[in-house]
Amino acid sequence: MIMTLLKGEKRNRSETISDFLKSKATFCILFFSSFYLPLSAQTVQPGTQTNGSGTSNLTTAVPFLLITPDARAGGMGDAGVAVQPDGNAMSINPSKLAFLEADRGISVSYSPWLRSLLPDVNLGYFSGYYKPDDRNALGLSIRYFSLGDIELNDANFQQMGIYSPSEVAVDFTYARKFGNSFSLGTAFRYIYSNLLSGAFVSGQSTAPGKSFSADVSAFYQHPTTLFNKEAIVSGGLYIANIGAKMRYGSENISYFLPANLKIGGAATLMVDDDNQFTLAVDLNKLLVPTQPIYDKDGNIVAGSSPVRSVPSAIFSSFNDAPGGGKEELREISIGTGLEYLYKQQFALRTGYFYENPDKGNRRYLTLGVGVKYESFHLDFAYVAGNIQRNPLANTLRFSLLYNFGQ
Repeated sequence: MIMTLLKGEKRNRSETISDFLKSKATFCILFFSSFYLPLSAQTVQPGTQTNGSGTSNLTTAVPFLLITPDARAGGMGDAGVAVQPDGNAMSINPSKLAFLEADRGISVSYSPWLRSLLPDVNLGYFSGYYKPDDRNALGLSIRYFSLGDIELNDANFQQMGIYSPSEVAVDFTYARKFGNSFSLGTAFRYIYSNLLSGAFVSGQSTAPGKSFSADVSAFYQHPTTLFNKEAIVSGGLYIANIGAKMRYGSENISYFLPANLKIGGAATLMVDDDNQFTLAVDLNKLLVPTQPIYDKDGNIVAGSSPVRSVPSAIFSSFNDAPGGGKEELREISIGTGLEYLYKQQFALRTGYFYENPDKGNRRYLTLGVGVKYESFHLDFAYVAGNIQRNPLANTLRFSLLYNFGQ
């Protein structure tokens, strides 16, 4: 499929909604084929998802929610759940908002997503926070994922029009600090996924997908000494996208949201007044059913049925893989990052993200740079690599933050 995209080919066809949801004509090369499969499917089709992963038998709706828009974390291998907070904390660990020094701020992030493959897919992110006092913080963020323009044809290859599918998520966040070292946070999210624009597919009506979800998060930091230098060690926990399944039309098929567990640690070493290093490691796991193995008659021969409730799916996601414990471990992806900060004004970053080849196969090196001038922060991130091996290669992310009264 990727080679087809690289050659610039375009196909159009008429299918059922389930097939339509996974075709290139529908999502204009946006690669939702591997997660918009019916829960009764016997096999999982290869493809590339919008979060950049390859073939995976973990299927969800709206995987754009798994993209980290923050360019700072993007330059550190997407690790950041436990790094020292900034105005983009809502995108990776909302509880960190309570530790911000400024009482309010705004941030804007933008990424031309998968630009090496697609010309007009992009991710935009806007957030703002307000601290009424030293312990409490409120936040609002909007995430917009545009899938460009798509030409839709019927079975006879007659044009049915051009539409622009998109997805939006709006978050309301609250965080509170307990003492000087610990904070908790929560976020409530409204999700709107308009992928089909009300089109009729094989006589079946379609509709935008809608859902609500919630996040819970925690952050802990402790001043200490490392290598005879002042340091801060920290840990973070972020469970995101816990919510109702999403449905797109008249078919009796619903899709899990990408519920995700992120656990991380970080250490910040103050070498002297001018130089500072931060090392971060994040572990990620999707809390959704692993697709079982079926025989030719559609009977499950290994694993568990993916048809279950959301709470059951979250708790059983740790032991439902057909391959047992070894396969469960392969579902954990790892992000590592390093940041060097000079005089609190200039930052250099690098990182590496690893995902098992059987569970998405995202493996890439990241580079980043950041500049601070008074209350402005400007960050850039770049995914290095060869596009033939990694669809995310050459992807850029930009973030601009402004803290009032800092």
